Amino acid sequence: MIKKDSPIPIYYQLQELLKDLIEKGELKPGDSIPTEREYAEKFQISRMTVRQALTQLVNEGYLHRIQGKGTFVAERKIEQPLYRLRSFTEDMETRGLKPGSHLISFEIIPATSQIASQLDIQEYGPVYEIKRIRLADDVPMALESSYISANLIKGLTEQIVKESVYSYIENELHLQIDEASQVIESSIANEVDAKFLKVKKGSPIMLIQQQTFLKDGTPVEYVKSSYRADRYKFMIKMKR
Repeated sequence: MIKKDSPIPIYYQLQELLKDLIEKGELKPGDSIPTEREYAEKFQISRMTVRQALTQLVNEGYLHRIQGKGTFVAERKIEQPLYRLRSFTEDMETRGLKPGSHLISFEIIPATSQIASQLDIQEYGPVYEIKRIRLADDVPMALESSYISANLIKGLTEQIVKESVYSYIENELHLQIDEASQVIESSIANEVDAKFLKVKKGSPIMLIQQQTFLKDGTPVEYVKSSYRADRYKFMIKMKR
């Protein structure tokens, strides 16, 4: 409940109360929440105070507003830890979600200078180009373009790509994937991102470039991805 004699600001108390209801599942994704006026009357506080609390929850991704319809509980973001290297499939299965991919294209192309540099191969060398949409419980999460040297990883097929490339590399080719480096930056969805990720053009996204290495230091994969910022967040653990 709201304690008006508390030194804790009232807007913050309301914000934490609603956040607790969302995290406990008493308010579920897609649920419509009461209006500012209804909350103001219920707790006998000002509408400005309610608006401040709701705006903060929107900014933190707990709520989202739809013009002319109201404020709703947002879908929970999937948390991706950055201190452990896992494939998308492995990560979704760990979270109890059904991983999936929609393959847009799979072909062998000559490596551009950028791709060749990332994979440490000759320019124009043959690389698999894999373009796909990554899904969690059938919801688009990321638009991904992956590049793998065809001379290093032989026998890659469309069926393998639809299942798990990492599993094929490790279990069939007996190569050990060891580590990866990532560059993450914020951006907005262009027309292609919007089409495949089912978001509006100009929506916030995260652009990620990842270079993955085998145990001996050989680059095995270069990936460029656009992740939905409304459904995905990254976590990192740091020690001093």
